[in-house]
Amino acid sequence: MRRLQRHGDIDFVPVGMDGSWEDDADCQILRLSLRPSLLDQVAEDLGRDAAMVDLIPRLQLRDARIEAIGWAIKADLEADTPSDPLYIDHLANALAVRLIETADGGRQHSERSGAAKMSTRQLRMLTDFIETNLDRKLHLADLATVAGVSMTRLKTLFRNSTGTPVHQYVIRRRIEYARALIATTTMPASEVALAVGFAHQSHMASTMRRILGQTPGEIARQASEIRPKLQRTA
Repeated sequence: MRRLQRHGDIDFVPVGMDGSWEDDADCQILRLSLRPSLLDQVAEDLGRDAAMVDLIPRLQLRDARIEAIGWAIKADLEADTPSDPLYIDHLANALAVRLIETADGGRQHSERSGAAKMSTRQLRMLTDFIETNLDRKLHLADLATVAGVSMTRLKTLFRNSTGTPVHQYVIRRRIEYARALIATTTMPASEVALAVGFAHQSHMASTMRRILGQTPGEIARQASEIRPKLQRTA
């Protein structure tokens, strides 16, 4: 069968199936793969029987949410610095949710408990875990285990409880910790970056500039100017 592929077309091929095609001209294709276990887990999180989710092949699917996720992943792949693993976990989970929704004819699943939030104890345990482990790569599965909820539910509960998506919260905490270290210690910026969980110094600097509007060097200079004044006052 001959068909004209348009920009933004999405082809969904379930695991175990294969297909082939020929292109009449040069083109770019973003190919994404999800583990079947993730789809099964997300189906369970949404209250569905994974065995009953009918993921059929779809060609030239048009879906704004899937397309937006695809563009976000493409942008991350092409970025000079890597994103936090939590961000990629977030996108993968969102993609799995949407694929299951398309199997239901596009019906979106709402949270079974509405605007539910984490308990005070859950939130404290989770934020304490994040603070203690800022120097390592954190994954959505790790945080969900600490909170005792599923990955899909964690995303909603955390956002409802703090007003911030969990991956953005972690990035903000890394930045605040880095700023404190730069302002109060003589640690080299390269060591600070690793101590707060960034891949390298330039990764920390670009994220800090984006969120705070300042570079590590500017923060260090401001701190050095304030320190003598405090000493004279004392």
